[in-house]
Amino acid sequence: MFNPPPSRPALFKRPRLLIVGCGDVGLRVARQLGGRYRLRALTSNADRLAPLRAAGITPLRGNLDRPASVGRLAALAPRVLHLAPPPSSGAIDARTRTLVQALARGGAVRRLVYGSTTGVYGDAQGAYFDETRPVAPATDRALRRTDAEARLRWWGRAAGVAVSLLRIPGIYALDRPGGHPRERLLRGTPVWRSDEDVHTNHIHADDLARACVLALHRGRPQRVLHASDDTDLKMGDYFDFAADLCGLPRPPRVARGQAGTALSPMQLSFMNESRRLDNTRLKRELRLRLRYPTVKEGLQPG
Repeated sequence: MFNPPPSRPALFKRPRLLIVGCGDVGLRVARQLGGRYRLRALTSNADRLAPLRAAGITPLRGNLDRPASVGRLAALAPRVLHLAPPPSSGAIDARTRTLVQALARGGAVRRLVYGSTTGVYGDAQGAYFDETRPVAPATDRALRRTDAEARLRWWGRAAGVAVSLLRIPGIYALDRPGGHPRERLLRGTPVWRSDEDVHTNHIHADDLARACVLALHRGRPQRVLHASDDTDLKMGDYFDFAADLCGLPRPPRVARGQAGTALSPMQLSFMNESRRLDNTRLKRELRLRLRYPTVKEGLQPG
């Protein structure tokens, strides 16, 4: 029997979502939605056009570093997922400011989810805390994220947009580019010795994508959520576990100040911040049930 394709009116009745910064996590969000949305994604890279179309996403050419190129975003969709990284320098996120200016002109947006970072807290010296902890950014990178959060929350209150801020720790997945600790283990990059080590936090890329989708539907206005799993490990223990799983040597342990040139300034900044995140809001408010509660499940092959 011949089954005609869906009519154009039926297609246009699907809810609309704009993804800004549609990399690995954005594509996982598209797979989670399974064709139930009309998806558009902003990209400045011509090489991204074909992969986006293959994922069922309509690409839009534009660059947040050139405000004149993103004016048409104003009324495209009532929901926006903002995963674009900030600029690589400075203390403000000019890209998020450009996006807010563009979206504000249309007045169509009702919900926005922003992928921020747990780096906005700075070093908490291993403390366990929830989202009520004040931010204390210690790097320009974290300052840019703090600036983006503040700008989005201000706009949300002023324009009646429900803004959800997902503070994201280290993202991993076996099929994520650069998302497996194997590469670092193969380089032999050291970690701190146990008595000087820091607590780290993690989230599987698929669980993060699910958190993004749920926040687009259930997120409370101007609300911060820790998009983190239940892992409670120090960094060295995490890499020891991954090494044993991969059949590789465990990383060398060194005292602080003895790493020499083996660590980049960015790696050092991550390794000097210690915190443990309470993810109760993620589970209670978004009702997210983690498929990979800890890295011990998420790093297992198959």
